[in-house]
Amino acid sequence: MEQKVEVSTWRDHAACKGTFGELFYPPMQGERRSERRLREERAKRVCARCPVRVECLDQALRTKEITGVWGGLNEVERRGLLHATEGSGI
Repeated sequence: MEQKVEVSTWRDHAACKGTFGELFYPPMQGERRSERRLREERAKRVCARCPVRVECLDQALRTKEITGVWGGLNEVERRGLLHATEGSGI
């Protein structure tokens, strides 16, 4: 008899698990700057209490995720972090 072993990933422990993407990703039809700022602030509050925030951010940086809030950073903040680390030789 074959036993199935469940493998847990960082996503299984994410504070955002089960939430809807509209908090972490911009809407298809666009949004005002003020709406974006509020949405991202709300998403970042979820990230701030997340036990796997570092793993999430690492995933986004490794895959060069181009949209959304990952690990508490939006795409502009992640691009800046990538640029800073690429320039430093890390």
